[in-house]
Amino acid sequence: MRYIVTGGAGFIGSHIAEVLSGEHEVVVIDDLSSGHCENLTGIDCEFVEGSITDLPLLQETFAGADGVFHQAAIASVPRSVEDPLATHAVNLTGTLNVLIAARDCGVRKVVMASSAAVYGENPELPKREEMAPDLLSPYAAQKLSDEHYAAVFSRLYGLSTVCLRYFNVFGPRQDPSSPYSGVISIFASRILNGDPIAIHGDGGQTRDFVYVRDVVQANLRAMASDAEGVFNIARGEQTDLNTLARSMMQAAGQEVAIRYGPPRGGDIRHSLAEISRAREVLGWRPEFTIQEGLAETMRWIEEGAENPRSA
Repeated sequence: MRYIVTGGAGFIGSHIAEVLSGEHEVVVIDDLSSGHCENLTGIDCEFVEGSITDLPLLQETFAGADGVFHQAAIASVPRSVEDPLATHAVNLTGTLNVLIAARDCGVRKVVMASSAAVYGENPELPKREEMAPDLLSPYAAQKLSDEHYAAVFSRLYGLSTVCLRYFNVFGPRQDPSSPYSGVISIFASRILNGDPIAIHGDGGQTRDFVYVRDVVQANLRAMASDAEGVFNIARGEQTDLNTLARSMMQAAGQEVAIRYGPPRGGDIRHSLAEISRAREVLGWRPEFTIQEGLAETMRWIEEGAENPRSA
């Protein structure tokens, strides 16, 4: 089988490409705006440097593909608040380009990265896929629009689509120096360096963290199945940031200061996923505990500190 991974030099995309490359032909397309070629070291794949904003390039690259794992995005709520037009061009128009190219090239299925950001501050927990959205940022609006486009392309053109609403994904290759990075990789890097941790708000906000290798399996199961539609991808557990910081410092055997600042615009207060639909329809369930994922993540960051960009 021939698979395309957009954003395949990035955090989640490179993990998908790595697992696929053992059995399939893999083509990675990435503009390297946030991804790194080093993430593809040792992975048997074809690399195409380019952007999902380039429709002719996508149409050329998707020729002969069986499926597309669409991970490319500017995955940042703050960036979307600061520059909604630029993030729209990538997150919405770019996704429409991916769907058009897949349709035009006869691709069987597109599995797309969506986001829990679409739930916003709806107070009902856990978050279920059928809940009404509550959009707090341009990023959330862009991801919800992506889902609607995917549904339309399935209904109108027969292109099978699945949208995975990622909650807080973490793991190796999540660059702690990137402005798009997740809180765990940032915390881990600062703890291991002995630097203070910065928390936006009082630290009582909760997140539903899920390890990247579990996210990869969700993508693979979505591609292999006949399922379509939207699925939450998370552990189904709440962890507040104060508890997370203390747990990580305990795991590292090192205490650092915590500095609190004002909440960030567009951020949500609490997050918890209902994941029964993914279990029942995709046959997926998270296998890694947060502690197991943290251990692998911190080990990767430590190795990277000794051998920069080589881990």
